[in-house]
Amino acid sequence: MSSRPRPRLLLVGGGGGFVGRALVRELAVDHSIRSLHRHASTEERSAGVEWVETDLGGKVDWDQRLRDVDAVVNVAWYRSGSEARFRVLYEGLERMLAASVRAGVARLIQVSVPEAPDSLETTLPYLVYKRRFDHSVERSGLSYAVLRPSALFGVGDKLLGVMMRSIHRYPFFPMFGDGACTLSPIAVTDLARVVREALDSSESGRYDLGGPIVYRYSELTDAMFAALGKRPRYWRLSARGSLRLASLLEAVGSSLLYRYEVEWLLSGRLGLPPAALRGRGLERLEPYLRAVAMELRGDRSPAGAAPPTLR
Repeated sequence: MSSRPRPRLLLVGGGGGFVGRALVRELAVDHSIRSLHRHASTEERSAGVEWVETDLGGKVDWDQRLRDVDAVVNVAWYRSGSEARFRVLYEGLERMLAASVRAGVARLIQVSVPEAPDSLETTLPYLVYKRRFDHSVERSGLSYAVLRPSALFGVGDKLLGVMMRSIHRYPFFPMFGDGACTLSPIAVTDLARVVREALDSSESGRYDLGGPIVYRYSELTDAMFAALGKRPRYWRLSARGSLRLASLLEAVGSSLLYRYEVEWLLSGRLGLPPAALRGRGLERLEPYLRAVAMELRGDRSPAGAAPPTLR
């Protein structure tokens, strides 16, 4: 048995969110975790996580929060919001980073996002402040990894599960552009495994992370229809029409889809190569689609044809 002491791991924000829950499941078995975010999580409590109610953009005694901490994992960010909202969180994370340097934290893992079109990188507050913090981490002098996963899938995701529910509910599904843009979804559980390996590494760098298969968007949506036992029926939109639809949804207060997400998808920049992981391979998407389909139908038996094997 190893005599290596259990490290203290600080999850900055999101411990009760989609990515944070996956990290807790992966890491709590052999790490002590101090999780900072606003709302208590049943999953964290049952895993023995030390939760500290914290507004990351507010006044935080970071020297106290980082006491005895060996490694920091940051998953905190917003999906949407004003320039001021992102700026306040960014400034709070910068204070956390400065305190991590003072404390001599051994390793910092920043969960970020892949490259987007230049128009978004330079004007969208979501990306402008995300990149500023990424660059601060890279210049901090700490041992670090900046992880940039493609679209994530898993229970509670905000993309593929939402698409499945829409296909199940409505007679037609929007096809953005010609359907040829690519993406390589990666399981959130595999991202958690990547975080584990990154914590054990001493190499610093920026890493783009895709799933095992790069799909055309139309292949992916066809597979979703098949998983639900339905014939594909599309509302075909030009690239411009796709952006207009997303803008309209935003204008009426919907969080189903944001314009920047459609622009990002249409750029084809989410078709990343597969993440390198030791041991077992990356999870494929088809079992997840079948599980979501069965839940939506309220049964345990397949309906119609099984999802095709995607290239």
